[in-house]
Amino acid sequence: MKENEWDKNLTDRISTMVKELGADITGVADPQVFTNPEYQGNNPLTLLPSLKSIILIGVFIPKGAFLPLPGGRGLYTNTLMAGTATLRVMAYHVARELEREGYIATIAPSEGSEFGYWYADKNTFMADFSMKYAAYSAGLGSFGKNHLFISDAFGSRVRFTAILTDAPLQPGTRSETFIHQACMNCSACIDACPPKALKHDGTISREGCAKYMFETLGGLRCGMCIRACPLSCQDEKGV
Repeated sequence: MKENEWDKNLTDRISTMVKELGADITGVADPQVFTNPEYQGNNPLTLLPSLKSIILIGVFIPKGAFLPLPGGRGLYTNTLMAGTATLRVMAYHVARELEREGYIATIAPSEGSEFGYWYADKNTFMADFSMKYAAYSAGLGSFGKNHLFISDAFGSRVRFTAILTDAPLQPGTRSETFIHQACMNCSACIDACPPKALKHDGTISREGCAKYMFETLGGLRCGMCIRACPLSCQDEKGV
């Protein structure tokens, strides 16, 4: 989309609405970013050819869910699910508002941003699109060596959902760096990964990660790469 095709008033209204619903992070990504050669995942434009905007809605996950790890995985998993439920309600309100304005809107599942364990291809563990890449492209943050999205305020303690819509919203500008600067000389997440799914060469074994959670942990979430991250859980007295 060209700049003169954006509906800035609608963009501002939706942003205000999302914040009033309780979101901690929000932004808009242009779906054309998924045509970039650097991007290796699935393209949401194949699902919705009329797609013009991807609205990101994020909430932070309290540190209290991470600090007991590796014990207390039930507490951690339940807190993540609470974040997911919260995001679904927010996104549903926004999707309905967009439809009232004459646009179509559908909600991408939060779990789809974590290799799509519940919703995506069970052979490739890839979601319909990378929500993390959309958040990065919207200028909300960057990536960490743990292959998760990192925000300056909350590290990787962020849960996202996304709304796909044909509304012409104004997109953000992508972050200047793909990998967060603080990650350059740090390998805490790699060293803390129980199944050794995170590699020092920058790759990840999605199969190893999934097998550990769904077989070893019986479906509970792991969270150790976030627990070990100085950007996410360093100050136990802070938010």
